[in-house]
Amino acid sequence: MKHSIFRSIIPILFLLIQTAGAGDQKGPNVLFILADQWRAQAFSHAGDPSVKTPHIDALQRESVHCINAVAGLPVCCPSRASLLTGQRALTHGVFLNDVPLNPRADSLGKAFAKAGYATGYIGKWHLNSNGRSAFIPRERRQGFDYWKVLECTHDYNHSPYYADGPEKLQWEGYDAIAQTRDAGQYLRDHSRSGKPFFLFLAWGPPHDPYQSAPPKYRAAYNAAALKLPANIPPELEAKARTALAGYYAHCAALDDCVGELLETLRETGLAENTLVVFTSDHGDLLGAHGSFNKQQPYDESVRIPLLLRWPKGFGNRARSLEAPINSEDIMPTLLGLCRVPIPKSVEGLNYSKYVLGGRDPSDGAALLTCVAPFGQWERRIGGREYRGIRTRSHTYVRDLQGPWLLFDNQSDPGQLNNLANNPAHAKLQSRLDALLNRKLKAAADPFLPGDVSIRKWGYTVDVNGTVPYAP
Repeated sequence: MKHSIFRSIIPILFLLIQTAGAGDQKGPNVLFILADQWRAQAFSHAGDPSVKTPHIDALQRESVHCINAVAGLPVCCPSRASLLTGQRALTHGVFLNDVPLNPRADSLGKAFAKAGYATGYIGKWHLNSNGRSAFIPRERRQGFDYWKVLECTHDYNHSPYYADGPEKLQWEGYDAIAQTRDAGQYLRDHSRSGKPFFLFLAWGPPHDPYQSAPPKYRAAYNAAALKLPANIPPELEAKARTALAGYYAHCAALDDCVGELLETLRETGLAENTLVVFTSDHGDLLGAHGSFNKQQPYDESVRIPLLLRWPKGFGNRARSLEAPINSEDIMPTLLGLCRVPIPKSVEGLNYSKYVLGGRDPSDGAALLTCVAPFGQWERRIGGREYRGIRTRSHTYVRDLQGPWLLFDNQSDPGQLNNLANNPAHAKLQSRLDALLNRKLKAAADPFLPGDVSIRKWGYTVDVNGTVPYAP
């Protein structure tokens, strides 16, 4: 009889222990803010004398700041696919723009939903590939429930979106401001639900066209008064000034949006237990090294902002972390911080213990990749496949012909002095080359011409190496 009672009590005790543990281990809410093409250098706190970003500067002072975060394949769709899956581009296959992410992928949205989170996505998606203005059905939303999304547009003042049905809706005015207000309402609606949430807000700016921010922000930046970096060649200075003035106007508008979201978190009482992530999918050259846009391995293209603020979890331990963190590392790191199981398909590193004060799990380098050049960096204007690494102090890159770039980023932050194949730096190059080889071996990447991967995945490209897309 005693044994029978004991056997009947055991499952009840186990259930109570599980329930108590789940309550004790309830993860934080997550507000994930993704800007498009916002390079790590374009903030007041990063030393840019021209741009004003007071709200993000304040966020940075309260955050774990990953100062060497990079977009390993610095293009929109590849970075977004890696952010959502924790995989490298040659694994998930999205190494070009306007190709689809597998709807059966293990994703951030699915992982958080499975863990009991409410999930939401607002803004730019760019992972469906069935036309940039087409409706995206629920089965292709990667686990996100609340949904106000368009595949892609850069007409920020005439910006449509879809919710749950095929009716095309319209953001009012400048889309990032309207999307931020919608995100704020989402926060208010979930402030007393008792259920944690994961909200992903993806803005289109500061991606070009640069001259489309609201007038009050454009009026604040005088192109002639801007201080230009030394790595912009003289013949591009006029074009770069105009582009930078518009780019900074977008940045200033988005900075105000960040301020609005942080204030909403405070007003609703969510700030203490909400993990705020601020990052970008890649940077923007804006004339540096004689180029515009992205895809190239220079710091203006590959380095991204990455701020993590969680008062309850991090306390007052705001600090800078030097480890190179790549796009595919962000998913497992977030899941680790939130105590959500990490799918076995994930290839990125989990930096959550490092963020909380533990050791750096990396080998000190992040892999940089261009599988197949296209678009603004097609072959006829110098585009090339490459593999490289970004360490805390150096950038080293090979193309298919051999060593191409080597920069000491501490003594030469503008990357003006290419040390590749310089006999005086042969030992350094050899050491970095060996580290790159180890990274490629670990990634099972044989570094083949881009056409090989294009054929393997069955993609069709035009003469510029670009996948044609419907507007």
